[in-house]
Amino acid sequence: MNQSMSRRQFFSLAGVATIAGLGLAACSSASGTSGSTTSTSSSATSAASLSGSITAVGSTALQPLVEAAAEQFMTNNAGVQITVQGGGSGQGITQISQGAVQIGNSDVFAEEKLDNPSDASKLTDNKVAVVGMGPIVNSGVSVSDLTIDQLKSIFTGAVTNWKDLGGDDADIVVINRASGSGTRATFEKAVLGGDKVPETFTPQEQDSSGTVAKMIAETPNSISYLAFSFFDSNFKALSVGGVKPEAANVETNDWTIWAYEHMYTAASPDDVTQAFIDYMLSDDVQGSLVEQTGYISISGMKVSRDVNGTVTKL
Repeated sequence: MNQSMSRRQFFSLAGVATIAGLGLAACSSASGTSGSTTSTSSSATSAASLSGSITAVGSTALQPLVEAAAEQFMTNNAGVQITVQGGGSGQGITQISQGAVQIGNSDVFAEEKLDNPSDASKLTDNKVAVVGMGPIVNSGVSVSDLTIDQLKSIFTGAVTNWKDLGGDDADIVVINRASGSGTRATFEKAVLGGDKVPETFTPQEQDSSGTVAKMIAETPNSISYLAFSFFDSNFKALSVGGVKPEAANVETNDWTIWAYEHMYTAASPDDVTQAFIDYMLSDDVQGSLVEQTGYISISGMKVSRDVNGTVTKL
C-alpha cells in the first residue's frame, strides 16, 4: 500500500467537519436535497463550487481503492478534503452508525456487525466493488494448494506442522487479523463455517492488511490471509482445492472467499459525501480504477450474495 505523503494526511480525524451550504445542482440532485438551483452549471463551475470535508473510516482491505479514488476526486474538486482511515470494518460500521464520520468502509454487511441488526436500515449501503480474499504464505513454504478442510485445520490449531500438509517439517506460524476485521470475518465464514476456534488456540493478531503482508514476507513458515488487492511478489498466494485466487473465479463463485466492499453513509448523506459516492460508482472508478487497484467491478459479477450467505446466479 502506498504510504507516500498526500493531501488527505494533513486532516486529522478529530478535526474533520461537514461544511454546509453547498448548493451545487448536480450533487443536490444526486442526494435528493431540496431547494437547489434549477440552472445547469458547467463542469468547471461545478468542480469549483463543490467543497466540504469527508472522513471515511474502516476496512483496510478497501482502503487502497478509496485512497486512490479520493486522490482523483480531490484533484478534480480542489475545495474538497477527504481523510481515509483504516481501523477495520467493525470500526467503520460503529463510527458511521454513531454519526461520527461521513463514510464507514466495510467488507461485511452492517447487519453482521451491529448489536441491533435492524439499525442497518438507518444507513445507506453503497456496494462499490467486490474483493477476493485468500490464504497467503511466506515464499519459503513449499505448499502451494490447500483444501478448505486443511485451511480449517490450520486456523483452528488442529494441524501445527507443515509436514502434515505435504510440506517441510516446520511449525506453522499463524498470523490472524484482529477480531473487528471484516477480512477475518469473511475468511472465517468461508473457511470455518460455523466451527468455533478453541480458546486455547491464540495466534498473534494484526490490525491491518498492510502489516500482515509485511509480516508474512518476513516470517518463515507463516500463513495468513489477505484481500487480492494486497497480493504481491513478496509472498505466495495459495490455490484452494485446485482453484486459483483470480478475479474470474470470484465472479462465478468458483472461488468462494470473497466479499462486497461497502461504503456505508447516513440514510441522507450531505451533498459532498453523496458526490464522492457517485464518483465511486462512476465509469472513472468502476471502468478502470477498480481493476487497477486489484478489485472486481460489481458489473462483472455473475452471482450475487445476500447477508445470509445465499448465492444467486445473475
